[in-house]
Amino acid sequence: MQRRKGFFLSLVGVVLSCVSFSVAQEARPRARDLGIKIGVLPAGANNAITDVVGVTVGQTTVIRGENVRTGVTAIVPHSGNLFREKVPGAVFVGNGFGKLAGSTQVNELGEIETPILLTSTLSVPKTADFLMDFMLGLPGNEELRSINPLVAETNDGGLNDIRGRHVTRDDVFSALRSAASGAVAEGSVGAGTGTVAFGWKGGIGTASRKLPASLGGYTLGVLVQSNFGGVLTIDGVPVGEELGQYYLKNAVAGGTPAVQSADGSIIIVVATDAPVDHRQLKRLASRSMIGLGRTGSSMTNGSGDYAIAFSTANRINASAAVRDIKVLGNDAMSPLFQAVIEATEEAIINSLLKATTITGNGRTIEAIPIDKVKEILAKYGRK
Repeated sequence: MQRRKGFFLSLVGVVLSCVSFSVAQEARPRARDLGIKIGVLPAGANNAITDVVGVTVGQTTVIRGENVRTGVTAIVPHSGNLFREKVPGAVFVGNGFGKLAGSTQVNELGEIETPILLTSTLSVPKTADFLMDFMLGLPGNEELRSINPLVAETNDGGLNDIRGRHVTRDDVFSALRSAASGAVAEGSVGAGTGTVAFGWKGGIGTASRKLPASLGGYTLGVLVQSNFGGVLTIDGVPVGEELGQYYLKNAVAGGTPAVQSADGSIIIVVATDAPVDHRQLKRLASRSMIGLGRTGSSMTNGSGDYAIAFSTANRINASAAVRDIKVLGNDAMSPLFQAVIEATEEAIINSLLKATTITGNGRTIEAIPIDKVKEILAKYGRK
């Protein structure tokens, strides 16, 4: 009886821990909750990548023992069989210190044929293998002899036992099968569970923009996995300097330059319903780096900065020899460039604000202090 009682109490403890984690996630604000309005374009209904109709997001957060803090985030362009109905896509490399599986075929053919998975650096090969299992098992794919899994990463080795490569087949399948529309969990979840940004806890963040009807009424959404450094800026305010935590601080003060590094990575996933092709998507993806720069990223030597962009318009039928498609003219692209810059900047800030303090692998990374951020923003006239 005593054993059963102890087991029951332990189970209650686990449940309460999960509830506390969930509440902490909900209690932390997004940028707009603090009155931060980045840019001039309006956000979509959820201010998330899922505002692009048909796009869904699923996540598996992997927290095991004292040293495993990792996960998987799945971005699914549509609910059908992606190999049979591919989407136009492109990958842009800001700084190529990374392991983005599948990128060369995407840029060669201009097509994405699997969901996009984000995970930990050393888990990319396993995650790609599990994604192939998932795709090969879909009805209609029984005779496939080639598949191009698209898997991106950032290095969560500070908080996570990265060498253990703890992402499992069940973790990957769970992320894919749980993909849903609507609000997206942000912060220390999914592939952002063990990431660090600007010295604070980073993670998953998302935002969207809606063009006015006179500009086509298109929606563009961004999701990021933030794990990089620099001198944090929020809506033009030097928050990193005010908090006393920023790249090269020690060197500028005459100390040891290597003490504070800005190495890391970011994956930026861009979705839109605008009818654009591979070439235009690459142009669009490249502009996301401006949004990254606005947050204060240094894009250092050891930073892997990648953008993956796709359009839900003009699906590509795998068996069609000829496609009759409509694409925007080049002069219509500039509003979308503005949208991706704004959404990328806001998604990164959301990833920081929503992230919770995480301890793992013998280290604790604190969440950015919301009250101090509010004080700094007020000092600079941001209400």
